[in-house]
Amino acid sequence: MRWLVRTVLAVLWPILATQAAAQDCREDAVFLKGDWGQARFSVELADTDAERARGLMFRETLPRSSGMLFLYPSPRRVAFWMKNTLIPLDMLFIDDAGTVVRIHHRAQPGDLTAIPGGDGVLAVLEIGGGLAEAMGITAGTVLRHPGFDAKDAVWPCADENAD
Repeated sequence: MRWLVRTVLAVLWPILATQAAAQDCREDAVFLKGDWGQARFSVELADTDAERARGLMFRETLPRSSGMLFLYPSPRRVAFWMKNTLIPLDMLFIDDAGTVVRIHHRAQPGDLTAIPGGDGVLAVLEIGGGLAEAMGITAGTVLRHPGFDAKDAVWPCADENAD
C-alpha cells in the first residue's frame, strides 16, 4: 500500500508543485520548498502584539493544510509556550531571508516550558503537530510570503516564475 501512495505522489507532485509556485503571494498563504518538495498552507497572520500573544490558544482543531504565521517587525530572539493551547503543534522558526532555521516538533498542549527559537527569528509558522516530520520539512526549507522583504528573501514574492 505504501508503494502505491509513493507512486501516486511521484506522479502528482510535479503538477502540484508547479501550481503552488504559480500562485500569487498572499497574506493568507505561505509556500514552503526544500529538498523534500513544496507545500502550501493557508495561514492566519499574527502580526500585532495582541494576535501573537493569543496565537492558537483555545483552538480545538487545526485543518491539516492550515497554520498560523507569527510575523515580527524585525528579527529577534523568540520563545513560545503552549499555555491554553489544546492541540499539538510543530513550530518552524524562520529568519529574515525566509529560511527555516529550527523546528520544534510536536509541542505538547498546555505545556508551560519555554520553547526557544533562537536569535534572528523574523517569523514562526505553527502547523499541526507531526506534520513537519511527515512531510519531510527540515531546517533549510525556505518560505515564501509577502511579509519577507523581496531584496533579502531567498524565495521572494516578486520572483513569481521561480521554482
